[in-house]
Amino acid sequence: MTTRRALVWFKRDLRVHDHAPLVAALADADALALFVIEPEWMRSPECDGSHVDFALACLAELRAALALRGLPLLVRVGSAVEVLAQLHSEVAFTHLLSHEETGPGWSYVRDKQVAAWCQSVHVPWQEFTQTGVVRRLRTRSGWAQRWQARMDAPLHLLDGRFSAAVTLDQPDLPTLSSLGVAPHGKVLQAAGERAARHTLQSFLQVRGHDYRKALSSPLSAEEGCSRLSPHLAFGTLSLRTVHQATEVAIGSTPDRAMAYALRGFAGRLRWHCHFMQKLEDEPDIEFHNFARVYDGLRENDFNDDHFAAWCEGRTGYPMVDACMRSLLATGWLNFRMRAMLVSFASYHLWLHWRPTGLFLGRQFLDFEPGIHWSQMQMQSGTTGINTLRIYSPTKQALDQDPQGVFIRRWVPELSKVPLPYLAEPWKMDVSVQRMAGCMIGVDYPAPIVDDKLAMKTAKDRMYGLRKTPEAREEAGDVQARHGSRKSGLPPSGQRTKAAAPKMTKRTAARGAKGPATPSPQGDLFA
Repeated sequence: MTTRRALVWFKRDLRVHDHAPLVAALADADALALFVIEPEWMRSPECDGSHVDFALACLAELRAALALRGLPLLVRVGSAVEVLAQLHSEVAFTHLLSHEETGPGWSYVRDKQVAAWCQSVHVPWQEFTQTGVVRRLRTRSGWAQRWQARMDAPLHLLDGRFSAAVTLDQPDLPTLSSLGVAPHGKVLQAAGERAARHTLQSFLQVRGHDYRKALSSPLSAEEGCSRLSPHLAFGTLSLRTVHQATEVAIGSTPDRAMAYALRGFAGRLRWHCHFMQKLEDEPDIEFHNFARVYDGLRENDFNDDHFAAWCEGRTGYPMVDACMRSLLATGWLNFRMRAMLVSFASYHLWLHWRPTGLFLGRQFLDFEPGIHWSQMQMQSGTTGINTLRIYSPTKQALDQDPQGVFIRRWVPELSKVPLPYLAEPWKMDVSVQRMAGCMIGVDYPAPIVDDKLAMKTAKDRMYGLRKTPEAREEAGDVQARHGSRKSGLPPSGQRTKAAAPKMTKRTAARGAKGPATPSPQGDLFA
């Protein structure tokens, strides 16, 4: 009788808590775990050294945590099929266990290759769900109920030790240098499962109190947002863990304002998977417009100089430049400012979302392909079904940084510019420029486009196209496949005693029409 030997393949699930493949492997005589550092990942156009760095830090903690439970974690470099084949020849594992993944195109190709290899060598591969994304979904109707059932299901808790019958050499983890990955220079969030759980608890117990108010400004959002997004993207925390911990926090807090804030957060968790589901259902949206009537709209009219200025944070619009420079330094930015960056690139600069999306994907430590590409197209107006959101960078500066703290921090050229001119420094006359030590066009660039003219031109082009019969017909098709449905579920935390602040006539009227579509990046990607 062949001894069962499980191989747990870690991908974007770098944790011990709530890990179904690990729990399943306990039933076998022996097991081992594997993480593959794939050249295809490191060469992909959306990968950055910061992503690899964060993963390595997660792996160091994960290896130690698994060792305490008797399970060795092998970390090998190479293409997945080649590594699996080599390992199979060494230890003859009998079956492969992993989580499902909704990833970018290269990972989709990889998984098909792994499936073919498993079939060729008669190694069963069992994949477990870890999000609300449903494989081979036929219709969006009823999706919210399925999401709720998954999130309410018991956590997969590892309550035993492995036999550790498999022993192989475990060399030290590679470094960025040994992998040929250039230094990234970013100051990143703490990595690993311990940091993830600490971040969750600090948000649910303290930081989340002003969540709804803190979302929009890059200053308040730095602490007021959940900051869980990298941990969800790398899987150091499961979405089910976040959901259940949030529900407990809502039900147990005596603070009405905290309960109200956390209900807002909990309500957005479903949207996290809602957007990932779009990529699962139609992988092509990573590369092509949701609505093909928009093909050629920007692709054939790309300005490389505008793109470079946007990437480097030298557009001449202080809020745009401050946000980009902050992102380049930290790998993080709150959602509204991310949306503004995409809006400015797509409408003011008329840049196609694919190149700008690849650039932002490299900068975002929390890059989540399904959410990222859906949001890039949504904010660029190419889904055909979402409201066009064209942000004025000047208005955003006045609204979200009224004292100029954020702009002065990240655009030091403007540090001495008087506050009345800080959002629009090109309006200073020469004498004021000299006094501020900032000559426009010399020390800080003049605006690369005219704000009002660019917005008008973009609106005319977009709305003109949207009114065509072809666009309207295709919008119906996109809505049928990807649009949200009424969930029929009660609001999060409704069964708890905590109550929201009293509704005003204004909020009640808005609620009667239905709230604006929430943005998952408003919290989970900020």
